[in-house]
Amino acid sequence: MATETTSGRRLSAALREDERVSPLELFFDLVFVLALTQCTQLMADNPTWEGIGQGLLILALLWWSWVGYSWLTSVVDPEDDTVRIAVFGAMAGFLIVSLSVPEAFDDLALAFAASYGVVRAGQIALFVLASRDDPDLRHSIWGLAGSTALSVGLLIAGALLGGTGQTVLWVLALILDMGGPYLFGSQGWKLVPGHFAERHGLIIIIALGESIVAIGAGAEAGLTFEMGIAAVLGIALAAALWWLYFDVVALVAGRRLAQAAEGREQNEMARDSYSYLHFLMIAGIVLVALGMKKILGDVEDPLKTVPAFALCGGLAIYLLGHVSFRFRHVHTINRQRLLLAIALLALFPLAREVSPVIVLALLDLALAAMIVFETINYGEGRQRLRREIAAEPPPA
Repeated sequence: MATETTSGRRLSAALREDERVSPLELFFDLVFVLALTQCTQLMADNPTWEGIGQGLLILALLWWSWVGYSWLTSVVDPEDDTVRIAVFGAMAGFLIVSLSVPEAFDDLALAFAASYGVVRAGQIALFVLASRDDPDLRHSIWGLAGSTALSVGLLIAGALLGGTGQTVLWVLALILDMGGPYLFGSQGWKLVPGHFAERHGLIIIIALGESIVAIGAGAEAGLTFEMGIAAVLGIALAAALWWLYFDVVALVAGRRLAQAAEGREQNEMARDSYSYLHFLMIAGIVLVALGMKKILGDVEDPLKTVPAFALCGGLAIYLLGHVSFRFRHVHTINRQRLLLAIALLALFPLAREVSPVIVLALLDLALAAMIVFETINYGEGRQRLRREIAAEPPPA
């Protein structure tokens, strides 16, 4: 009997109990930093509409693979020895995926697709181990395994086909993979809400870090006075994006997720608002990073059409992500952020005509005005909410 118990334990993964993100998860996310950098570089090397489309497609695939592990480590204990070893293996696979990104539509398409398949297979395998005693979770995992296998098969077929066929099959693979959770239901999934919300907040910080890295990468020719001004304005832009998310939005969303009824309601809220809608924020930040990289690379000349759209449109997409996020949680529309997103898109033609420094200054002023308006408008309610959330005892 003891032998069977020990054997069963070795073939299982310990379930998660605590709410805090672990050091191993942060270590895993470091590979995602490289992935974001590579996506930015892919678009920077081909600053066309086609290049933007390819970069966002790759980013969406990378995001969905990361999302899978965020769900996984909200179920299993990442400090379990079996999970640790599996996560290290996934990191190795994710590294190869990231290194393949710049040539994902060329010579390294098959390497990207195959290593992506390895990363996803590791996630499914750990989920299977974790669900041994949970039939509902096991049922959901088999559905996920089916959609994942189909998606990876299409990625490999597209890589072998190349050209337009590759793009079509990869888009189809992404649609099927991301649409899978709607087909096999949400009832059986498990998550720890505090951990899940914190994990996604940290990935926003990582993405913002990539925008800062892009500033440094763009300033390869050496520092000038104009570049210094642009760099400072770029940091201010990243700080404003951080404020807009972490001041109240992240706190309220995490609280709403924790208060949702366990099971279908909580799982669908997590799926929609975090797994899906957070991609808009990540994509917006990566596009802003592309714009910053191009500005620091040539601070004296106006931005060309695609980088100008990346900068203004990226900010608009980020804000639209916030608007959608709030609507999913509380079914109300943040009108001021919606209007600001529209206004930022309206700045796109101007961004192609004037100095990039002026464009950055205008964008900073617009975001700063939004922050001041919301801080004053929310008034004491904002401070009270922050105090209430800070005073709430952690879940047992």
